[in-house]
Amino acid sequence: MTSLAVGVDIGGTGIKGAIVDTESGQLTTDRIKKATPEGGKPHDIVDVAKSILDDLSPASDVAVGVCFPAIVRDGKTMSAANVSKKWIGFEAESLFEKELGRSIHFVNDADAAGFAEQQFGAAKGRDGLVIMTTLGTGIGTALINDGVLIVNAELGHLEIEGVDYETKASFAAKERDDLTWKHWAKRLQKYYSRLEALLSPELIVVGGGVSKQHEEFLPLLDLQAEIIPATLRNNAGIIGAATLAARSTR
Repeated sequence: MTSLAVGVDIGGTGIKGAIVDTESGQLTTDRIKKATPEGGKPHDIVDVAKSILDDLSPASDVAVGVCFPAIVRDGKTMSAANVSKKWIGFEAESLFEKELGRSIHFVNDADAAGFAEQQFGAAKGRDGLVIMTTLGTGIGTALINDGVLIVNAELGHLEIEGVDYETKASFAAKERDDLTWKHWAKRLQKYYSRLEALLSPELIVVGGGVSKQHEEFLPLLDLQAEIIPATLRNNAGIIGAATLAARSTR
């Protein structure tokens, strides 16, 4: 059985895909990235995902995993972070399978990224509770306890000071408010301190595109848990979605 699988990572600003060797966690093709259609409506996003799959041209027996910024339950998207509200309660997996013409494995995007980091990246071999956070358009989170993924943990939406705190502490918020690294780190400190107080993790892994500049902000944080940058960076969602798809077919 082939160890290759396709991962497609759908975000609020971009949609990325590649073919992955799910034994090693390595991309075997160039990563294809296209802009998320304005408004983020279901059929528009699926059309872009289909074009990426067409460009990759995987063999028919290659599993396909798709990760998405929403709570995913029984193939339905039960929330909508930074995409159209039309996704809420939507039969997303069915639409992807119909339009892509094949079965897929459908999963939350932060869960996919966290699983990838636990299998191949910064959290590999770590016991206890690991929290993966992705700092981007919003804040995605994944919980992995002793290697077991606990799905649909939407902890980016913790309410702090009366607001959904991803609106204050995401990387998009840093850019929107033109914050220095130091001032953004103060907001991150509030967020991660609350996360730590509630869950007492052994390790926090920080992903998202900004993680490549981790030395600008992670040293400014003061936490009991170890906090480290993700190593798979913006490929984590692709790798996780592909690996989960491959394992679901075995």
